[in-house]
Amino acid sequence: MNGKELIFGETIFHLRDSNDIFDDSAALQDRMAKDGYLLIRDFYDRRTVLETRREILGFMDNESMLKLGTSIEDGVIGSDNRGISFPHEVVQQFPRFLSLVNSQQIMMLFERFLGGSILSLDHKWLRATPSGQNTSAHCDIVYMGAGTKNLYIVWTALGDVSLDMGSLAVCLGSHKHQKLINTYGVSDAHQDLLEGWFSRDAYEVMETLGIKWASTEFGAGDIIIFGMYLMHGSLDNNSEFYRVSSDNRYQLASEPVDWRHMGSTPDQIPKKENRITMQEARIKWQI
Repeated sequence: MNGKELIFGETIFHLRDSNDIFDDSAALQDRMAKDGYLLIRDFYDRRTVLETRREILGFMDNESMLKLGTSIEDGVIGSDNRGISFPHEVVQQFPRFLSLVNSQQIMMLFERFLGGSILSLDHKWLRATPSGQNTSAHCDIVYMGAGTKNLYIVWTALGDVSLDMGSLAVCLGSHKHQKLINTYGVSDAHQDLLEGWFSRDAYEVMETLGIKWASTEFGAGDIIIFGMYLMHGSLDNNSEFYRVSSDNRYQLASEPVDWRHMGSTPDQIPKKENRITMQEARIKWQI
């Protein structure tokens, strides 16, 4: 992660899946409270996910992002090695993707998990991560904390994601770290902080918070659900393939919504001037 090696069994561990308790809502709630995440294997139909992946990669091929002479479905990175976080207007061109992440299937899961009618934020985070890149350690609360804090993220593997393709990684127990929650967790990346990353150094995160990392390989259609206070990031993509994934947000429709992520331009977030660096903030927080 960020060029530093993590060793399974020492500094990084395997995520456990929750398929064994999938039909037991109370058990899912208890495990979420304890572990901070729910990994569900094969939640979405694999064929449907691969068709969705083909839709996205077709767009990328038209943008000359894929390697010439290779199969679109493989998602081999082109000579530019550039990534993309798809803007809202482009995401709207992917009906298969929107049908997947707004499906009755995912809504029904959250209806029984949260016990009410569900809405999903209009802002859909869809990414294709190239070689040599990763996502640094952060909690989502700093990006979308203006509404309910009872907001859940669903990270979806849009294709098979091996560890060397930059798999999602989480910080075990970080969702219960009270000092983190009471400092970093009450800040806003759009109003207070120049950037939302808590740290770009995986080992510094472990030393500061007293936690370990966890990750796994994902298959097309696997999902992992977690809350706003679970610190997470991703391993480096050290492969020749794009890691195509999405993370989207779901909540009770009856609770306050972060309006900045709703509407026709939900990814055009207003930012306050005179924000401070994370280094300055962490000195202030003494964390």
